[in-house]
Amino acid sequence: MPRVLNVGGGGSRVLPSPYRGWEQVLLDIDPQVKPDVCCDALQMMTLPASRYDAVYCSHNLEHFYWHDVPKVLQGFVHVLKKDGFVHLAVPDLQALMQVVVEGKRDLQETWYVSAGGPIRFHDVLYGWNKAMSGGNLFYAHKCGFTESSLTQVLRDAGFVHVYTSTTHGNLEAYAFRTQPTLEQQKAYGLACR
Repeated sequence: MPRVLNVGGGGSRVLPSPYRGWEQVLLDIDPQVKPDVCCDALQMMTLPASRYDAVYCSHNLEHFYWHDVPKVLQGFVHVLKKDGFVHLAVPDLQALMQVVVEGKRDLQETWYVSAGGPIRFHDVLYGWNKAMSGGNLFYAHKCGFTESSLTQVLRDAGFVHVYTSTTHGNLEAYAFRTQPTLEQQKAYGLACR
């Protein structure tokens, strides 16, 4: 059975459908969410090497300072099997800026409504205010990405094959160190960038 490390998943153990049937291990810094591995993603080099077929990291990479992103990605490489891959999702700051500027929108306006409530443009830039105002500063955003900058940091980390897509302010990437198989390309709907 393939194994996926869900990095920064919070209390959610729900993964996208391509991971159905996979063994999931939840890694999070917050002990209150009862992760399988309680660890800061900056410390992933201390974990056993080459144990996972995939690292799934949704809306977590932006919670690290820009200068720490390479260290987090180095940890991903460390825990992945040689033919493993990373699946990332982050806010698409280029889309956000375009909507704000072209639509003459205010940062305090709602961009979309999530399961947790309204998300303002300000929340996407700086972190979810609703959670932070309640004292959970793990939700602060410390950096951001465009399609180009996310592709570049992944390539700098050794991921030779990077596939990206953008949808409704969400930037998604699949990154491989080795050529993905045709089965993987089909399963994840990959188109090379």
